[in-house]
Amino acid sequence: MSIHASPGSQRDESSAPSDIHETTCCIVGGGPGGVVLALLLARQGIQVTLLEAHQNFDRQFRGDTIHPSVMEILDEIGLAERLHEFPHARVYGPTIMTANGPFTPFDLRRLKTRFPYIMLLPQTVFLEFLTREASKYPNFRMQMGANVQKLIEEGETVRGVRYLDDAGWHDVRAVLTVGADGRFSQVRRLAGIQPVQSAPQIDVLWFCLPHLPEDPETPSGLLARIGRGRILAMFERGDHWQAAYVFPKGEYQELRAAGLEAMHRSILELEPRLAAHMQHLNEWRQFSLLSVEASRCRKWYRPGLLLIGDAAHVMSPVGGVGINYAIQDAVVAANVLGEPLKAGRVEPGKLAEVQRQREWPTRFIQALQSLAQKQIGRGVRRSEQIMRIPWYVRLLARVPIVRDVPARLMAFGIKRVHVEAAHLQAKNEPIKSP
Repeated sequence: MSIHASPGSQRDESSAPSDIHETTCCIVGGGPGGVVLALLLARQGIQVTLLEAHQNFDRQFRGDTIHPSVMEILDEIGLAERLHEFPHARVYGPTIMTANGPFTPFDLRRLKTRFPYIMLLPQTVFLEFLTREASKYPNFRMQMGANVQKLIEEGETVRGVRYLDDAGWHDVRAVLTVGADGRFSQVRRLAGIQPVQSAPQIDVLWFCLPHLPEDPETPSGLLARIGRGRILAMFERGDHWQAAYVFPKGEYQELRAAGLEAMHRSILELEPRLAAHMQHLNEWRQFSLLSVEASRCRKWYRPGLLLIGDAAHVMSPVGGVGINYAIQDAVVAANVLGEPLKAGRVEPGKLAEVQRQREWPTRFIQALQSLAQKQIGRGVRRSEQIMRIPWYVRLLARVPIVRDVPARLMAFGIKRVHVEAAHLQAKNEPIKSP
């Protein structure tokens, strides 16, 4: 048995692990995809260990959009209504403020679903809710502060991971290891799987603004402005706005060098009604930079190892579908791999089947995202003016068969994903032994 280590390990890599834990499935990464997969496998009675590098889920400006497809999945396992008990906001579609008036390209309320909206819920709340559900199953184990540094391998097969925490080294041996550790996946890097870029690179500055009495009404829950080489999107969050300022890759240092007043002017050029809000943006630390490099892996697996979510395909922020697709990956993985995991053996063909089912939907949406980014970029660079919507586009948006396609793609992707019926009969109210 060999150990494939990270060259950046800080402790003595020759040290023996302080303990060895045996499990059936080891999931690295406590984001939405990893947590949902852990919950679904635990419901099937499979021994599952979830490793999260951070000590908690509380990180600023994590994605917090829960699409109708995810709500349908949660409804299938009896969790949707309880999730709605948390304070949340709803987005029914974007209202783009253009030079020739507001434009709503689609409205999710036209869809035939119990959940015709995107729920905005802090990801911290969402993940804590799901892990509490998973912890009701005695076969679920979660370890926070677990920094995976090594893969445990037998020949070409991955047999688990070695992680580092404050107490030292620990081994987790598993039939299957799942890398769900995001766009900068350590598991992907250790496995030697290289992603390829799939969309133009952009940067996003996230920030919050207070909700003032004179602010415009937003029935759709989302306001957007496009022009002058920039995009400003504002999500209504009750007492505040969560805003995203999108700009071409590599211009952040130029923005910083120009100063905060120049940043204020740039925002106000897009949305003059925010003048009173600018006094609340007085430090650069109020902004959070997200560098976006959409990519995908040609192969999502090795014997004993599977990548899902951003570890397998980093999604552009266009449409905010990253969480949606990561959770759909998790559902398909649970459907396909549940029985092999119960049997204690997962053949590479089964891992390939997960990729086969999920690759073409992700490649399709990535192609649309790339096209949208290119078209927006070309349009805003041709003019210093705020974007205008041509009359024929507005006309097409009123044709039902055309109008509803973007809504369906945004809500469900190119294909709905469901929890298999055989797994819906799992213990509905599991109680962990004291």
